[in-house]
Amino acid sequence: MAKAEARAEQVATITVSRQSPDDAGIREIFVSVDGERIAILKNGEAVTHDLPAGPHRLRVHNTLFWKNHEIVLQPGEHARFKAANKAGWGSFGFLMVLGAAPLYLTFEREH
Repeated sequence: MAKAEARAEQVATITVSRQSPDDAGIREIFVSVDGERIAILKNGEAVTHDLPAGPHRLRVHNTLFWKNHEIVLQPGEHARFKAANKAGWGSFGFLMVLGAAPLYLTFEREH
């Protein structure tokens, strides 16, 4: 039992959510930790992932833009992040004319 408790104390958790009311609602957001894909988020979704405490690199992208966070997680810590695809000025005009539009990716840690 002591070994299981010691292992649990060395675990940290991250959550990446895509639940912003400002999200354009199109195009998936790909989430990776230390080079391993853990989720493909559609609008309204979130992913929670346990990982060892220590340094990690979180990366999200929408195939157009990439954002990274270098973090050091403490044992028992739960770090939360928000990701969103936001339409820029003129995006919906491009969408109507070309069938595609530039979307800007935001990726922020919640405090």
